[in-house]
Amino acid sequence: MMIFAPLVVFFAVLVALSFWQTKVRTTYSISNYFLGDQSLKGFVLAMTLVATYGSVSSFVSGPGLAWQYGLGWVVFAAPQIITGFLVLGVLGKKLALVSRRISAVTVIDVLRARYRSDRVALVLSLAVLIFFFTMMIGQFIGGAQIFAQAAGIDYVDGLLLFGAVVVFYTSFGGFRAVAITDAVCAVLMLLGMFLLADSILMQAGGLSAVMERLAQVRGVDGKVGALLEPTSAGALPLSLLFSAWILVGFGTVALPQSAVRCMAYRSTKDLHLAMLIGTVVCGALMIGMTLLGVLARGVIDDPALFGGNTDALIPYLIANHMSPLMAGLTLIGPLAATMSTVSSLLIAASSAVIKDILVHECPSLAGDSKRLYRYSRLVTLVLGGAALIFAIEPVDVIVWINMFAFGGLEIAFLWPLVLGLFWSRATAQGALASVIVGLVIYIALGVFKVDLLGWHAIVPSILLSLLVFVGVSLLSKAHRKDPVFFP
Repeated sequence: MMIFAPLVVFFAVLVALSFWQTKVRTTYSISNYFLGDQSLKGFVLAMTLVATYGSVSSFVSGPGLAWQYGLGWVVFAAPQIITGFLVLGVLGKKLALVSRRISAVTVIDVLRARYRSDRVALVLSLAVLIFFFTMMIGQFIGGAQIFAQAAGIDYVDGLLLFGAVVVFYTSFGGFRAVAITDAVCAVLMLLGMFLLADSILMQAGGLSAVMERLAQVRGVDGKVGALLEPTSAGALPLSLLFSAWILVGFGTVALPQSAVRCMAYRSTKDLHLAMLIGTVVCGALMIGMTLLGVLARGVIDDPALFGGNTDALIPYLIANHMSPLMAGLTLIGPLAATMSTVSSLLIAASSAVIKDILVHECPSLAGDSKRLYRYSRLVTLVLGGAALIFAIEPVDVIVWINMFAFGGLEIAFLWPLVLGLFWSRATAQGALASVIVGLVIYIALGVFKVDLLGWHAIVPSILLSLLVFVGVSLLSKAHRKDPVFFP
């Protein structure tokens, strides 16, 4: 089938890049495997950051919900524009300097040194494993569903095919291969978005025709024209839209899979270039793909066509409204988003097991670089395989899985990392208390479905964790100011 030709080439390129990185590697150390020897150039840094953040929910669930709620969901997605600039601008320089001074390989390495606490490091390592594993399962499910629906193959076959490729190149290529393939994936994500936009607008008769159509469509509450309102006629309350500025905006500054990129670049010049490129590309992708979901109303107005599941909208469009060759090229976009996110989560989760737990518990392994390198590959392979197994039974609305895990990671890392780097009075007791209290509140609000008048559970959870962090830190005894962190 013509639709498979571009996909086969894409998969082959990713595998070849992994082999190439294995051949050109001159050192076999966990620093090389998990951090690429801190040599990323500006363009690659920007693209790997964008590709890591842009996931299957950005290409599938987000546009599907935008089809349902209209421009209000674009407003919800808008805070994502600042994420690349925020991560690199806030953490970029300080985290790079500190990590080089203490030879840190992971974000948790930095936090262990800052707080001089194995408990803080252990709790955060467990948080990484739990939430990353949850996100990986969601990504695998989304990618397999896209593959299966658009290419017309069995779900499990699609899962095993594309899942095996991403687990392979991540396990054997390490961080540098992940970063380079992320850069390739980010470019292909943009290409997929533009091809899909062209197809939608051509079939809908142009932008004017789409907007006229939207003005006549009834929203989820039955009101005509609701899709053109920022709150979708109340279906998206302002409290939820403001929550987005924390959940997918400011809170993302400390996501460990993104923060670790601040430790991997080559020079300040590369950092500044990445801030510029990352902001433009991230904004274009996150807003562009969400907007395409709204514009798709000009082509599809009956949810029964794609089974009533908004996650199936984009795969349905690709499979049924594009030629096989164009469908194959477009399909690379969402698959690239999925694979780049999975690879970044996988390498970060593996680093938590190897560097933050195994090496710390067995210090004698620290000097055996080749042995650790082999262990790193094995752990990456096992974690990826386990996530694939759990993804065999899919669930709907992947975006909510990602948001739950996003929120958990933000609560666990935001205040310990940001305040740890920039507030000398921060203590291990404050960090530990804020993580535990914040996560307990966040999970309880989600489990018991507490009515917060439209506010997302991340808002009270992260604000209360801040109060706990500051309060406990002020009441506990602080270490003397560390010149590594506060020269």
